[in-house]
Formats: sequence, C-alpha cells, structure tokens
Amino acid sequence: MSERLRHDSAVAPSAHLVRGDDPSLVAQAARSLIARLVGDLDAALVVEEHGGADVIDVGPVIDACTTPPFLADLRVVVVREAGRLGAGDAARIAEAIPNLLPSVHLVLVAGGGTLQSSLTKAVGGAGQVLDAAAGRGRDRGRWFADRLAAASVRLDPGATRLLENHLGEDLGRLQGILDSLAAGYGPGAAVRADDIAPFLGEAGSVPPWELTDALDTGDVAGSLRALHRLLSAGGRSPLAVLGVLHGHFSNMLRLDGAEVVSAEDAAAVIGARSAFVAKKALERASRLGSERIGRAVILLADADLDLKGLTALPAEVVLEILVARLARLSRSSPPSRPSQRSRGRPSGAQRNR
Repeated sequence: MSERLRHDSAVAPSAHLVRGDDPSLVAQAARSLIARLVGDLDAALVVEEHGGADVIDVGPVIDACTTPPFLADLRVVVVREAGRLGAGDAARIAEAIPNLLPSVHLVLVAGGGTLQSSLTKAVGGAGQVLDAAAGRGRDRGRWFADRLAAASVRLDPGATRLLENHLGEDLGRLQGILDSLAAGYGPGAAVRADDIAPFLGEAGSVPPWELTDALDTGDVAGSLRALHRLLSAGGRSPLAVLGVLHGHFSNMLRLDGAEVVSAEDAAAVIGARSAFVAKKALERASRLGSERIGRAVILLADADLDLKGLTALPAEVVLEILVARLARLSRSSPPSRPSQRSRGRPSGAQRNR
C-alpha cells in the first residue's frame, strides 16, 4: 500500500453512504469515492461488488466486512442499490458497521428504493454520509460552478450559460460532456459556445416552475420550449403536465376573492407548506384577475377532455395550443369574456382552427 493510502485509511471513516436524488450523480459520486479509497492499488484485487443487477446476499457482505483482506492490505466492499435491502438484512449490516476492520471500507450506494433508517443511522454514527444532490436555487448554482472550476477545460461565460440552460435538470450529464470536451480539445483548452454546441445532444429537462413562470410573464415562445423539454427529456406524460398547470391555476382560483393579504394566510388557503410559494400565487392571482383566471380554468377543462379523446389532435398539439393560449392571458390587455362552453361546446376542429 502506498504511504498516502496508509495515511488515508488511518483517518478516514470505514463506512460510507452515498445518496442523492439523481441516480447519475449518485453513481458518479460513488465512483469518485471508490477511486479515492483504492488509490494506487489494483481495483480488481481490492474492490468487492455486491448488489446492482443481482440479488443482495447479505451473508457474503458481512463476511467481507469482518474478515481480513486477501492478496492486498485493503478491501473496499461496495453494496449497490442498497435501498433494496429489507429491514432484517439492513439491520445485520448496520450491526456490523461498528465492527469493521481497519483494513476494510464499506460503501453503501443508495438506489433501488427507500434506504432503511437503520443503515443511515449506523453510517451517520460511525462513518460518513455523502450527499450527491446538486440542491436547488443558489446551491445548484454553486454546485454547477464548482464542477466547472474543477474541470480540465475552461468554459467562457457564453459556453457556461449555454451548457447550464441546455442541461436544465439533467445535471448527471455534465461530467460526461466535460470529459468529452477535454478529449476533443485537450486539457486546459478554452471552450466557447460555438465549440460546445456539437457535444450537447438533446436538451435536458426543466423543472415545472420554468413552464409556469414563462406562462405568468406571457412568454409564449419560452412556455412552448419548457413544455417540449418537460415532455421529451423530462419524460412527463401529457396528463402529468396538465396536472401541473391545473395546480398552478387552481391556487389562483382559490385565492381570487379570498380577501387574504399575507403570504401566511395565502398558504393556509391553498394548503402550501411554503410561504414563498403562496406569496407568488397571491401576486399572480392579483395580477391576472378574476376574468382571466376563469378563462384559464375553462381552457384547462377543455384540454383535459381533448386529451381524453374528444378531439383527434395529438396530445402534444393539444398542450401546445393550451400553453400558447394561457401565455397570452398574462399579457397586459385582458381577453374578451369567455363564452359559456357548457351551453354548446364547439367541436375540436372548430376550436383549434
């Protein structure tokens, strides 16, 4: 074993849990951790894999954790898809964690289901829990900036904006793109937006609020871009997207005329946990007004029936028409008063001409 590895093994915890909300980021974090633990040794002699595509047999995992390594002076026991462990098997591993040999590292990689609390507590008490999530808001921005700073290529501001906007929620693709750029242009290369474009592939998904924010500002083009990314890269069904829109405008409908002024009161009316979310809904309801909120609800009801077979239009086209009309409602001039559709509903062809 190298001198560096002997020093790391002496001070580093022996039990490790890698978790997060993106399987790609979890896998990348686990790979980096295992590489650090193995160091200059031969991974084929040091790393012992369990789980993944196979059923997790806990007996060999316990044996590997409690017996000295063979042919090397370090063993790294990796249990993948640890969320598939039942309560009994998880408890057995948790009991073994305080008794790990100094020459053994146990790496639990989340996935496959909800991780048993006994494992989380055991690792938290005797080892380290690594959170691979990128976070939200400013945390996500810092995470992204840190990864770019550590990359072997240097992106100019235009390339950085293009990459961040293109990936959206699919941050698990970031490292692969950075590695491809380094292979294509060489370590230390300065990369511009024109240089990065051929490496991007399909645009990643976006969070639902990107669609609703674009609607609220009357941005028709931006709303349609967000819709397409939710449907394609995001893999959301048309009915799921309609559900997002229904929830967005339903909150406005509940607040319209409710005579609430504070974010806390608004949160109580719509059942929101976040006062920030409630405040945004209250401001949007006030800005849109009763007439346009009512028009939006009618448009949503029409689209729901169309998606369920009332019209022969493809589901994506139904949503494109809906989103474009909803975005137009948020522009400064109020729309004409909606007709009472229930008294005589036009055919799909008439409505979508």
